[in-house]
Amino acid sequence: MDGFLKIFDFKQLIVPLVFAFLLSGCGTPAVDAPQIKPNILWIYVEDISPDLGCYGNELALTPYLDQLAADGVLFTNVVSHGPVCSPVRSAMITGIMPTTIGVHNHHSSRTEASAIYLPDSVKTIPELFKDAGYFTFNHGKDDYNFWYDREDLYEGSYTVHPLYGNSGRKIDWTDRKDPNQPFFGQIQLRGGKHIYGKSFDSLINSEVDPAKVSLPPYYPQDSTLKQEWADYIASHQITDNEVGDILKRLKEDGVLENTVVFFFADHGMRALRHKQFLYDGGLQVPFIMTDFSSENGQVGKVNDALVNLLDLGPTSLSLAGIELPRYLDGKDLLAEDYKPHEFIISVRDRCDFTIDRIRSVRSNKFKYIRNFKTDRALLQPNYRDEWASTKQFRQLFEEGKLNDLQARIFQMPRPSEELYSLVDDPFETINLADSTNFSETLQIYRTILDDWIRQTNDQGQFEESDEGLKYMLGIWGDQAVNPEYDKLRKTFPQLSGSLSEKRSAKPELIEVP
Repeated sequence: MDGFLKIFDFKQLIVPLVFAFLLSGCGTPAVDAPQIKPNILWIYVEDISPDLGCYGNELALTPYLDQLAADGVLFTNVVSHGPVCSPVRSAMITGIMPTTIGVHNHHSSRTEASAIYLPDSVKTIPELFKDAGYFTFNHGKDDYNFWYDREDLYEGSYTVHPLYGNSGRKIDWTDRKDPNQPFFGQIQLRGGKHIYGKSFDSLINSEVDPAKVSLPPYYPQDSTLKQEWADYIASHQITDNEVGDILKRLKEDGVLENTVVFFFADHGMRALRHKQFLYDGGLQVPFIMTDFSSENGQVGKVNDALVNLLDLGPTSLSLAGIELPRYLDGKDLLAEDYKPHEFIISVRDRCDFTIDRIRSVRSNKFKYIRNFKTDRALLQPNYRDEWASTKQFRQLFEEGKLNDLQARIFQMPRPSEELYSLVDDPFETINLADSTNFSETLQIYRTILDDWIRQTNDQGQFEESDEGLKYMLGIWGDQAVNPEYDKLRKTFPQLSGSLSEKRSAKPELIEVP
């Protein structure tokens, strides 16, 4: 009886094996099933700092984002390579610092005459994904500072704005002809810009009480400024609902379980001394990475390592199994040999019509800033001059109601160097550059920046082309007061005039940049 059972068990085993053997090609080794590649989705948000609920802000109502962080990895120490949109986006989509490839001036290459071309050896990140068989899309603006054929990067139609560049029309993963084709997509969200929209009040669930807002020490405790800050925090509800909708659609379409979601911002919030400046208020951004395709234990994790926003490109390519080009400036956060950054370089150059050049070196302990144009105030004339908060800030300064720290953005000349201890002075208020106690530290960071400028041939050390400046002068007219415009203004007097006159001629420029 026992022998019968053994023979039966053997037959039960051998028959299916022989059947499988025959199906496999009569002795030909079986071919492994192709590995399913993950979808990569960038939820790319404008103008927000790490002020969400999952980052500890009790005033922010962000349940979907809080859950996204609980399902993935929350990065707490992420620094952008720039404080304004188009140079950051140009670098993100190439994986290269904007100053290395000459796309560092905000809103460049808006005409063929002022076009900047990428080196032939450089392929954008979406092109690398396309070469690997991915469906690529960008729902929202590109805003890249180089000349390109958009069809090389993305599927779908698009519009062209005279100042903000290309913007992709509504398209997402549902537009794939083959539903099994992996996708690399971007969905652009307005983020902090929502507070300037006409429908803001109707889009938030509840207001944030300005009295509960704590402003940083370089801001006066003013009701107008507190209200703007409260509106900014309230606007996160809109972003959170948008993210919740995206995740819901991914799930309903059956693709969420094979998708890695990257949620991040391009730079910090749109406050004075934040956006367009190299203090942490302009550079620190939120970043959540949630891999719904893997059970790798990366759930509910918090990563405090120093991360460069440029790390997102290499990490995305690596997840898709795509070989990383050697020219990428970021790191693969998931690499076995990954080591956190010791320091991160950030850059700011011309922003719209306002010409400047600032560089920073940031580590976990210190921030070093170098101002190359000390002849002009930190807060030069810019497009935000018409904002209520800017007017209020300037009025308080003129009335002598700001303390020395708060008035610093108006004062000239600017210091050529700034050094801050981020451990002792997280708001970057006490400049240690002239302190003998920190002379050695200053020299270390000064050398790091000098070496980087030389090694990368930082293009910010060279003047922008006349064609690039001419385009800015043609849009902004008399607001463009930097001396770099003087020669062009004499050559092309027809480009002068007020912005209101120019907007009357070109109504599309009324949109806030």
